[in-house]
Amino acid sequence: MPESDSLLNRIDSPADLRRLAPAELPRLAAEIRRLLLEVISANGGHLSSNLGVVELTIALHYVFNTPEDKILWDVGHQSYVHKILTGRREQFRSLRCYGGCCGFQSRRESPFDDFGAGHAGTAISAAQGMATALDRQGVPGKAIAVVGDGALSCGISMEALNNAANGSGRLIVILNDNKMSISENIGSMRNYLNCLISGRVYNRLRTALRDFLHRALPGHKAYRCIQRFEEKLKSLILPGGVFDGLGFRYIGPIDGHSLPRLLHTLHGIKEYNQPLLIHVITRKGHGYIPAEQAPDKFHGVGPFDLATGRLRSNGKLTFSKAFGAALEALAARHDDVVGITAAMAGGTGMGGFAERFPKRFFDVGIAEEHAVVFAAGQACSGLRPVVAIYATFMQRALDCVYHDVCLQNLPVIFALDRAGIVEDGPTHHGIYDLSFFRTLPNLTILAPRDENELYAMLFWAYDWKAPVLIRYPRGGSGRDFRPLEPLPTPLENGRAEVVRAGEDGVIWALGAEVDRALRCAEILAEKYQLDCGVVNVRFLLPFDAARLKEQAARQAVFTLEDHRLVGGLASAVAETLLNEPHGMVEHFGWAAPAVGYGAAAALRREAGLIPEQLAERMAALLRQKR
Repeated sequence: MPESDSLLNRIDSPADLRRLAPAELPRLAAEIRRLLLEVISANGGHLSSNLGVVELTIALHYVFNTPEDKILWDVGHQSYVHKILTGRREQFRSLRCYGGCCGFQSRRESPFDDFGAGHAGTAISAAQGMATALDRQGVPGKAIAVVGDGALSCGISMEALNNAANGSGRLIVILNDNKMSISENIGSMRNYLNCLISGRVYNRLRTALRDFLHRALPGHKAYRCIQRFEEKLKSLILPGGVFDGLGFRYIGPIDGHSLPRLLHTLHGIKEYNQPLLIHVITRKGHGYIPAEQAPDKFHGVGPFDLATGRLRSNGKLTFSKAFGAALEALAARHDDVVGITAAMAGGTGMGGFAERFPKRFFDVGIAEEHAVVFAAGQACSGLRPVVAIYATFMQRALDCVYHDVCLQNLPVIFALDRAGIVEDGPTHHGIYDLSFFRTLPNLTILAPRDENELYAMLFWAYDWKAPVLIRYPRGGSGRDFRPLEPLPTPLENGRAEVVRAGEDGVIWALGAEVDRALRCAEILAEKYQLDCGVVNVRFLLPFDAARLKEQAARQAVFTLEDHRLVGGLASAVAETLLNEPHGMVEHFGWAAPAVGYGAAAALRREAGLIPEQLAERMAALLRQKR
């Protein structure tokens, strides 16, 4: 299509969108889908969820007066279309690039991003808060929370729904029902929504009888009869009227890919002054057949071939896959092993386990707190649960890990995937977890340098019979995976491993940073003629204080970690050496309070954390010491 004929190129704000005729909107939706596919196939990103909300996003900005009316996306990864329509069409091309477009709503990026979001379940609560603020300030506007059916099952969403009747009539919840979160949705809420979808009969019957009663009876009598009739009809046809019972006026279900139906419904409810829940049915991946057929595969995706849908993967083993293989092997050996995840079976590598041991696999949905307490209940009843959740999401369950697992010293194994920095930016970087978990009682924290150590650590954790947390990054080490071979140095509780000896200094490295530290040591030897050792920390809690004290008393110590410098390895070393004789100590990790967006290599380079930069800085420090 010539650029001059493009509708999308004429949209620099929602005000421009509203100048289009309704008949032009389907063509605009097609253009937006082409842009989504073009950018995400090149850069990676969240594809299927955004393809599913194209028409819904257009309709919301067409009908409502944004940013006076507030739109909150739960979770923020379904906000790409929103970004494209709110002045960031060209900026969107830098998605997942260093310094580029944020993959989620960010209040710093645009006045149309009313609330920052990266973790599920926050939108309804925040929208309630905004609605009551609009009431108090006496200014116009609605607060609209667009919530996926996966996010609706989150405990925070449930708390917000329970409180809606006490809030403002300006609240609108758009339930984007695509039957998916990351993995396929599970649980009672899914079943209830399926029943509501089948409730089209109820909606048609209600409309017909209301029209009849209005014609047959005087106004006030008709109103009272309609009220009584609706309550009786709901109890007969719908399973419980949950949303109406919570104080919402339920409307739906509506075809979320029909722009005429969406526009008609949204125009019709603009003047309502009560909490509304609009049930919209969408299809994740809509408009791109590979994503429609495999929406979980295209949820958060790397670059892929647009023509075929094939991912541009190097095919190498990842920590996630190694964890999955280890869990299957552990479960095959021990009947009491069970696996738990929170709506991310594929992402955590548990898909194979779920297929092989379906009765021992539990996906609890987007409910991390429940996952942990559920595991605690299993553990105190004789099972050995392994809970696999991304490091950034496990933060939500901190109190449950402390109160329900660690304080009771229950043998739950936590596998924290995606520890360290990732492409999705501040809301998803797993660089804060150690600050939380390193202080907890009875907890052992391990970090494998490669997939072989991860495999061995899972088996070690089973034998330890106490709370254990194993954290590892996204991607893989690139080393050969030989899980059945013994480690060069056996695992011993609280003991680090000397990987390379050195006289001028020693680098204490955590997890996958060990290989980066080894490369750094090689550069120091080759370029600067400095002899630097490397220690694989392995156990951050308990920590190998004896080895550190002995080394720090006679040589310089450096630390390297894929974590904030506060609360992780650097803090453990500083605390250990506080009242001990030692020489120079320098720490390398993430110093910024919030690391930005982009590929890991670009973020590391900007922070001075690639081996060449580290070696140069270490060499300068060691020469000063001399």
